[in-house]
Amino acid sequence: MVRAAGHGSVELQPLPRSFYSPTADVVAPRLLGNWLVRRTPEGLCGGPIVEVEAYLADDPACHAFRGETRRNRAMFGEQGRAYVYLIYGYHFCVNAVCQPHGVGEAILIRAIEPALGEDLMRQWRPVKRDHELTNGPAKLCQAMQIDRQLDGVDLCNTDSPLFIAKNEALQEFLKRTGPVVKTTRVGITQAAHLPLRFCLSESRFVSR
Repeated sequence: MVRAAGHGSVELQPLPRSFYSPTADVVAPRLLGNWLVRRTPEGLCGGPIVEVEAYLADDPACHAFRGETRRNRAMFGEQGRAYVYLIYGYHFCVNAVCQPHGVGEAILIRAIEPALGEDLMRQWRPVKRDHELTNGPAKLCQAMQIDRQLDGVDLCNTDSPLFIAKNEALQEFLKRTGPVVKTTRVGITQAAHLPLRFCLSESRFVSR
């Protein structure tokens, strides 16, 4: 059991691999409220996911749309793995891979509420305003020390350096931070009209 700020004692049991078997647009809203957890030599850090975007195999905005490459190989692998990529030369983004082997789909994790190891995250990402610690995909990766070395790691294994754990108090968390809002995705030009972004509207850590 682990004690987390504002959450009492929490048991961090990874979501099963079967959770990620459906299409990314189905899995994405189900991820909300569950915990993204980073295991580091200094300790655990992370918190509940409050904003995500789905990227589908037939979606021009999806990195897998034009086929498998060295960069996106994790998207075509086993579901329940991490896909981590670099943007603008120095920012990282983390995704959860969905669908069986050979189908390139993933969910971009855009924001979390810091609830575990916040002191660690503040060392890695010093901020003046609390909500700016993890209210964006690159921000949370900086705060949680997520980079390309974690590309392909198993999100379904509690011993992994990065995993997604079931929130045992999920309904309570959703009641406090919901309702779930579905909108178009942020910061893209292709297929920008698709309503594939999901967020918890009352969380102050949602990116925008």
